[in-house]
Amino acid sequence: MSPTTAPPEIVPLGGMITEGVVRVGDTVRRPAGRATPAVQALLRHLRDAGFDGAPRVLGVDDQGRQILSYVPGWSASGPLPPHAVGDEALVALARLLRRFHDASASFTPPPYAQWEPGSNDDREPEIVGHCDVTLENVIFRDGLPYALIDFDLARPTTRLFDIVTTLRHWAPIADPVDRDPAQRGLDVGARLRLFCDEYGLAPRDRRRLLDLAQLRFERSFHAMRSRAQSGGGPWARAWESGAGERIRRARAWLDLHQDRLHDHLI
Repeated sequence: MSPTTAPPEIVPLGGMITEGVVRVGDTVRRPAGRATPAVQALLRHLRDAGFDGAPRVLGVDDQGRQILSYVPGWSASGPLPPHAVGDEALVALARLLRRFHDASASFTPPPYAQWEPGSNDDREPEIVGHCDVTLENVIFRDGLPYALIDFDLARPTTRLFDIVTTLRHWAPIADPVDRDPAQRGLDVGARLRLFCDEYGLAPRDRRRLLDLAQLRFERSFHAMRSRAQSGGGPWARAWESGAGERIRRARAWLDLHQDRLHDHLI
């Protein structure tokens, strides 16, 4: 490659919602949005706080895209390998999320901060949470969760809300029909307890966890439908692909099993 030849753009990166994300060499380019300045302030704070499990902000390219460091590894998109849903991975994820929350707790959002809207807790925000710790947004190394990526939906919230959002995908709190095949035989109650134990979740929050999951399902349904109707694009495609039905099935499954799951948390 000559000195003037730019590295090729590798596409596509990003999940169902995020469009236009590409890898260029050892960087990732993401379209900028209204929340970008606030998210970049958060990422810079995480760097300064010593949290190494997130991308670094490197600037803006000549197309106005944000430049982030590329985090080597692989994300757990389906079909999932068995070790991605094992207890060791869940323990590592709980510890990663706790380190992120502890680093975020000292972050003061700048006065200009704007965040993408989304469902939330009714309690006073404690941190800026990731709010989208899906399987695709966790980078694995050596078979274990190592870093979080795609902070576009980060916003002020509670630790418990971010935990509930995470467990929605990783326990998972979902109807078996909507789970990856590798997740269908998992003991969800035992995984809830294991995650909470490793995170160090207080008893008062454990008692509230499943009620907040119910609230999140209800609010997520309406938030996604509203975005699909008003914004179109990837949100509309996600809705058309059955996102609303999956949320409804998850809530019905939780209604049926909530008492049994709660027994694991007390």
